[in-house]
Amino acid sequence: MKSKKYFLLSLGCSKNSVDSESMAQLLNTAGYVPVIEPDDASILIVNTCGFIGPSRAESIRSLRELAEAKSKKQTLIAAGCLSQIWGPKLVEAVPGIDGVIGTRRWMDIVEFTAKLRAHKHPEPLYHLPEEAKVVGTDEHGVLRASVAGASAYIKIADGCRRLCAFCSIPRIKGTAVSRPPEAVIREARALADRGVREIILIAQDLTDYGHDLGLHDGLPSLLNSIGEAAPELKWIRLMYAYPGAVSDRLIEVMATQPQITHYVDIPLQHGHPDVLKAMRRPANIDWVYRTLEKIRTAMPDVAIRTTFIVGYPGETEEQFEGLLNFVRDLQFDRVGAFQYSFEPGTPSADLEDQLPDEVKQERYERLMEMQQSISLKRNQAQVGRTLDVLIEGHGDGLTLGRTYRDAPEIDGLVIIEGTAPIGEFVPVKIDGAMTYDLSGHVQVVEPQIIHLQ
Repeated sequence: MKSKKYFLLSLGCSKNSVDSESMAQLLNTAGYVPVIEPDDASILIVNTCGFIGPSRAESIRSLRELAEAKSKKQTLIAAGCLSQIWGPKLVEAVPGIDGVIGTRRWMDIVEFTAKLRAHKHPEPLYHLPEEAKVVGTDEHGVLRASVAGASAYIKIADGCRRLCAFCSIPRIKGTAVSRPPEAVIREARALADRGVREIILIAQDLTDYGHDLGLHDGLPSLLNSIGEAAPELKWIRLMYAYPGAVSDRLIEVMATQPQITHYVDIPLQHGHPDVLKAMRRPANIDWVYRTLEKIRTAMPDVAIRTTFIVGYPGETEEQFEGLLNFVRDLQFDRVGAFQYSFEPGTPSADLEDQLPDEVKQERYERLMEMQQSISLKRNQAQVGRTLDVLIEGHGDGLTLGRTYRDAPEIDGLVIIEGTAPIGEFVPVKIDGAMTYDLSGHVQVVEPQIIHLQ
């Protein structure tokens, strides 16, 4: 029987993946069984992404495919970000959706599913309460983590109280809600017990962690506590830090706590103060220069990643050139770039001087072309070093893994000849560098010979 079988498709970012895995845990505990094929399930769930236009399009396309193929005995649930902001509009776009549950009470998925299955409803059911809640191991026994091999994401907060002009996250998620430190610490301990070697702490703004709990600069204390509670963890990685909120204490903890990777992701969004002011982002460029100098002094081997938006409404050629100069000056190890995407309901949607797509594309290409030469140079500096590499896969006689400089799925890989055990750390001597990836060979540690007198 497939009456209690479910198919769950997770779209979007790693934070969405955490919510998807948590929903799956709740369903599994309630006696539901996951399947990998939609045809085998009675319940179809799509955890949607609504962050930018292409993400919304992918979510709608996935929902339509399932809606058009589903039988009368199947129930289709739209969950996640797009469900939260569109609600009934999503049902208009995708006839055939039976239920809509948003981001703020996804933890009610079992009750919501049972209600949908209890009897047929002539109209779709909606579960879109305003209040937000972040679940930890204290409620329902659910780990707020997404595990992939030897790595796991832990969401330590949800929502955001920053009001960036281009961003719809506060509208989707609500204001920032932090998980209690003890719940995060217990979860890290539980993941270490399961053999996880790397945890990646995620939130819309890690550096705001604990503000709503009355904590001041709460992230450094949390990091120390995780390290003490789970000494088996090899890497603790941070994503993401808000510009202007990286404290001296956080830098000190990162530099002195050996489990924390020397990897910093600070999404700066632009390098010209006038554009940053228009974005309602921190516009103190001097802070960036000073702070990156502090970080590099404390951690000379640090890898710094950032993200930029090009083609923001009103961005002039001179301002874009200012961004290029900024990137040239600071020599980031990793750069992600996005063309400005019109987001209905955000302050930037009402701005005049929206730029043509061809201008945004041209600026994107110029920025990435310049960054490619910087990335290659930064990678070439790794040649000759022996780095610990977390092995993640094999193929065609090669082994693939990541160094501390590489976050999963968004950064580069190390390509190693031969095979090495998946899920383990091996020392690799780097012998080649490409724009985004490295190559190397496993460094064999020679046994010490003891001469007896």
